[in-house]
Amino acid sequence: MTRICLDELGNIRQLPLWVALMVLTTVDEEQAPQEARYLLARSQQEASGPSSRAIIEMITTIMVYKFEQLSQREVEQMLGITLKETQVYREIKEEGREAGERSLILRQLPRRVGELPQELRQRVETLSLSQLENLGVALLDFQGMDDLQAWLEAVEK
Repeated sequence: MTRICLDELGNIRQLPLWVALMVLTTVDEEQAPQEARYLLARSQQEASGPSSRAIIEMITTIMVYKFEQLSQREVEQMLGITLKETQVYREIKEEGREAGERSLILRQLPRRVGELPQELRQRVETLSLSQLENLGVALLDFQGMDDLQAWLEAVEK
């Protein structure tokens, strides 16, 4: 078995693009923005289509995690790109939407059917976003806890 230390591979600009991406994770914060912009430009020259998009996604993800204290706008300015076009942005947005929907449903249900037992609350918390959206519509017709239980049982089948 051979160990390879990423920070000992040499100049990031002279490495193959996919190796350079891994090395970007080890670059210090002062140098990272410059190297990330360089790799973004290089990926547009060397890669095409899906490969280029995958590289852009990876660079963006690395930088978002490396600079988690920065706002979305600051990371965008640093890289010279719009994060809204990236998979990481779409995933974060979807997670936020799901959390908001779940929170709303969990606040509405007790008003409609009474205080939720822990077991039912846990079942609601495991629903997918589309199931939560369906529950949000269905709960308008609920008359009590039995309706919620029946709805959950039908969904879980």
